[in-house]
Amino acid sequence: MTEHYQRRKNAKVEIVDFRSEHADAFRQMNLDWITLYWEVEDADRLYLDNPREKILEPGGAILMALDEGEAVGTVALISMGNGSYELAKMAVDARSRGKGVGWRLGRALLGRARDMGATRVYLESNTVLEPAISLYRKLGFRSIEGGASCYDRCNIQMEIWLGGDRSTETVEHPNP
Repeated sequence: MTEHYQRRKNAKVEIVDFRSEHADAFRQMNLDWITLYWEVEDADRLYLDNPREKILEPGGAILMALDEGEAVGTVALISMGNGSYELAKMAVDARSRGKGVGWRLGRALLGRARDMGATRVYLESNTVLEPAISLYRKLGFRSIEGGASCYDRCNIQMEIWLGGDRSTETVEHPNP
């Protein structure tokens, strides 16, 4: 597939704010990638089953990628306090991978974080997810030595500074 065609195809993917009708897609896309490699953990269930209460109401955001109205990707921004946010629950439907959907979600999420006054965005992942780690690096994230994670599967922590104080404090995962 040519790059020009790929760009044209991606032009119809729209990034929108999460609405209640997206809850099932948000949950299922995340369960699909998690269960491909690991067991679903308690923290996963808490966020996936209660996105409004655990992500949105405490000051976060969830973005959805829609292709002709169908949800093909998602990403969450969880408030950690003091201008720090966590990029979490990023997932792209298997049929839409490799088409730039993750890149568009990541760019939109960082833009939203800036709009919300974020100075830093942090994430936790696993190096087995090579395409995701590559995407995060392209977005500007750098590996860090972080604090304890609430996820057993986490073996890499990354952050990007958007401005403000570049404190070297250890990042603790928010209690879900």
